[in-house]
Amino acid sequence: MTDGLLVTADGAEFRGIALGIEGVVTGEVVFNTSMTGYQEVFTDPSYTGQIVAMTSTHVGNYGVSPDDDQSGSARCAGLVVRSAARAFPDAGPAAQFEHWLQASGVVALTDLDTRRLTRHIRQAGAMPAAMGTGTTAAELLDLARSSPGMAGSDLASTAGTATPYTVEPEGDRRATVVAFDFGMKRDITRRLSALGCRVHVLPAAASADEVLALRPDGVFLSNGPGDPEPLTGPVDAISGLLGKVPVFGICLGHQLLGLALGAGTFKLPFGHHGGNHPVRRLDDGRIEITAQNHGFAVDLWPLATGEPPIHDGLPTPDLLPASVPTAFGEVAATHQNLNDGTLEGLRCLEVPAFSVQYHPEAAPGPHDSLGLFDRFLDLMGVP
Repeated sequence: MTDGLLVTADGAEFRGIALGIEGVVTGEVVFNTSMTGYQEVFTDPSYTGQIVAMTSTHVGNYGVSPDDDQSGSARCAGLVVRSAARAFPDAGPAAQFEHWLQASGVVALTDLDTRRLTRHIRQAGAMPAAMGTGTTAAELLDLARSSPGMAGSDLASTAGTATPYTVEPEGDRRATVVAFDFGMKRDITRRLSALGCRVHVLPAAASADEVLALRPDGVFLSNGPGDPEPLTGPVDAISGLLGKVPVFGICLGHQLLGLALGAGTFKLPFGHHGGNHPVRRLDDGRIEITAQNHGFAVDLWPLATGEPPIHDGLPTPDLLPASVPTAFGEVAATHQNLNDGTLEGLRCLEVPAFSVQYHPEAAPGPHDSLGLFDRFLDLMGVP
């Protein structure tokens, strides 16, 4: 076994054992609290540029399957686990977790103190790190400190498809949807297709005119990595679509819709990553458990007339403005994160558009929010 090392930009060192391929990588280190669905996490394009530390103690114990891939390859910059399953009975080499990591070209470390690493990120915030084998702590520290942070990074422009493609519906076509691919997971198109949608997937740089030329019944704004603020082209495109066609955004798509409406965005201290985040629905108070993967959040307060209250104690709905005026009419806050009180959803009251900060397709994660896809069909007028 080969010794490995992870060093954060503030100089903290974490030792482990090489698990995937040998080498050195850099990226923002974040922790993911999902207990299952590790393959979906590692192939999620939203993790582009990030080193993922899994808080679940044991990873890889049920192997891998091509059906669980959310893109054509592993997309995280690196992987850190406490304990990895190297082999298990009745599974061929292609189903082995360690074999998959190596075949996917992932630099990974096991036998690392992920509890200490997670606590460090919680206290100091997500930050650049460098990890790998065959190098020194001093060299890794230099690499970590020279690695760009997520703030200001446009990763979504290249995380998705470079050429348009179409996914046909299962059964009879009920609607035509254009999906912006900012780093979209495969289960999103699978979900839309299963509901009878023909999905035209376009690159992140597609214009409003290109979208409207396809005569869609609705537009979907996908998840993706990085900072939303550099994505001025997609924001302009969304602005050109609002009021002309129903819009549904998730994750990065939610943030881009917020920017198109005139709201602000900001970087979270350590982000939301995992399949167990509680979210309050503000209309009825019901709590949904959601799958999340993002490092930025939407701020509606710049559009409000009042000042945000001081966050003291448990998150309450008054941490968010109930509604705000925009160039496209009134916009209401619809969902709130119960861990930190941040905005998790919005709805335009005068044009057909809504969005959520989380992943309703549940890949991986709970199925509490699958009904949002039905709501999208209702917004498109699909019977």
